[in-house]
Amino acid sequence: MKKILIIVSLAIVALDQWTKMYIKSNFALHESRPVIDGFFDITYVLNPGAAFGFLAKLDDTYRRGFFVVVTIIAIAAVAYLLYKEKGMKLRLISYTLVLAGAAGNFIDRIYMGKVVDFLLFYYKTYQWPAFNVADTAISIGIGLLMLDYFFIKRSKDESNA
Repeated sequence: MKKILIIVSLAIVALDQWTKMYIKSNFALHESRPVIDGFFDITYVLNPGAAFGFLAKLDDTYRRGFFVVVTIIAIAAVAYLLYKEKGMKLRLISYTLVLAGAAGNFIDRIYMGKVVDFLLFYYKTYQWPAFNVADTAISIGIGLLMLDYFFIKRSKDESNA
């Protein structure tokens, strides 16, 4: 299982970085191309903040340092949980997805100070903030983790392990 999780993690980071390189090479900043009219576009944007632009207006010097430190702490915490809860398969998958997504966005933050986003879903005047492959992995990982914590029953011994 460990080898599979490493392969999945590396594949997610590689796909995330490849898609971002493709977007940067083939789109002008803020260029948008419809994929499904009225619902989904590929739109090249740079997100200086966190999810949904959180802290995007913070001074660049502080924001960049903040996100680097927070990401390192988050990656260390998730790596610890991967080690600690190695007997719980769904949690391992969840943590792997979160870790891979965090690593993908961390690479952008280190090299550019911003994250490349490009998947834009909308309907009429409602628009979901643009996101990327790494964000998708993080969201799926957190969703699986919530499923595991709230809906999967464990024995007392298994929960304390």
